[in-house]
Amino acid sequence: MTRRPALVVFHTRTGVAALNVVSAALDADPRTADTDVRFARDPDELITAVRALRDDGVFVVVAWSFYSTDFSLAARDLATVDAALGRDGVLHFAGGVHATAEPFETLRAGFDLVCVGEGEATVVEVFVRLAEGRDPRELPGVAHLDDAGALVTHGPGPRHPLDAFPGFNARHVRWNPLEVTRGCVYACTFCQTPYVFKARFRHRSVENVRAHARAMALADARYMRFVTPTALSYGSDDETPNLDAVEALLAAVREELGRDAKVYFGTFPSECRPEHVTPRALAILKRWCDNDSVIIGAQSGSERLLTATRRGHSVDDVIRAVEHCAAAGLRADVDLLYGLPGETDDDQRATVALAERLVAMGARIHSHAFMPLPGTPLRGAEPVPVGPELDAMLRRMEAAGRSYGPWRHHVLRADELVKRRRARGDGGRAR
Repeated sequence: MTRRPALVVFHTRTGVAALNVVSAALDADPRTADTDVRFARDPDELITAVRALRDDGVFVVVAWSFYSTDFSLAARDLATVDAALGRDGVLHFAGGVHATAEPFETLRAGFDLVCVGEGEATVVEVFVRLAEGRDPRELPGVAHLDDAGALVTHGPGPRHPLDAFPGFNARHVRWNPLEVTRGCVYACTFCQTPYVFKARFRHRSVENVRAHARAMALADARYMRFVTPTALSYGSDDETPNLDAVEALLAAVREELGRDAKVYFGTFPSECRPEHVTPRALAILKRWCDNDSVIIGAQSGSERLLTATRRGHSVDDVIRAVEHCAAAGLRADVDLLYGLPGETDDDQRATVALAERLVAMGARIHSHAFMPLPGTPLRGAEPVPVGPELDAMLRRMEAAGRSYGPWRHHVLRADELVKRRRARGDGGRAR
């Protein structure tokens, strides 16, 4: 082999957790376990790290990952780095949900390679090929532009059990919420998760989660959260919760981390489906976790829109879930999503009525605005403006501390996504 390449991780914004995982994947394979991995929090740190490695004669791969909402910022940062370093001895490798859904746009922004699909195994194989002096561009899971500027891709990378790779980078003390479930059987039309990771569940095993918790305890890191598209689906293959599996998971984590640790489940960055919130489920959370709240994904007060977006639950399910939370002494933080395609004044009034009812029951509203995310069935849709009645309600509730969330920021990001789509002239089609 030639001298092994180094990895510099652009460790910022929405890519932090994913980059912890893919950099840790190098440690899990004996062929790449001694890779020099460095982390940079901004373009200046990135430029300094790459320059130091190149001056020492090392070829550098820079790893990037970002959501669609951060794509423009990432492209701007890449231009800054390029102006300082050029491309001699450095390769910019981008992954994540946006790169998977829009590889052509990502490569046109200046990235050398794109990781399509899940990145852990692909990153390892890229580094093996580079160390052997071979071209990584023909690997499954890798896309690039040919000399004529056309997209060349060989399909998504391989999917492995979650247990096959670490869920955070313990060697570099880079903790993040632990992903315990990947993929989602519900396939809501506005969400990227089931379309990037498939509409089925893959769960990290209890014993593997226990090993992660043990590693954290040994490092005196006693604060654990979880990443899952639907928390109370842990251990299930379908729409039916497996609460025995949920309890086994949480009991194992508590045993390893100890009584004084902070363990949060069913709250950021995960949520519970309303029909899964039952007295027994909440009793399990109260026994093993430190939550004083639970996030419930409602999305709309309109039954019509819940059906149209394939949510798979009703407004009554949301109301019952909040009732159960109140009875259990937990605050319900309810996700609502405004401006869905085709949303009418009547739909917004239904959402206003639901929000007001839930707040009267003790809930808080967690507000979002629809964004036409690449790779989803609604990628080509137009957001509907928030009407005056809904806007007035949100202002009242925000002033009273009963509503929070980045929905106004989402409106701006949605407008940016629509403008980019129009500029491409592709009608929102994934390339």
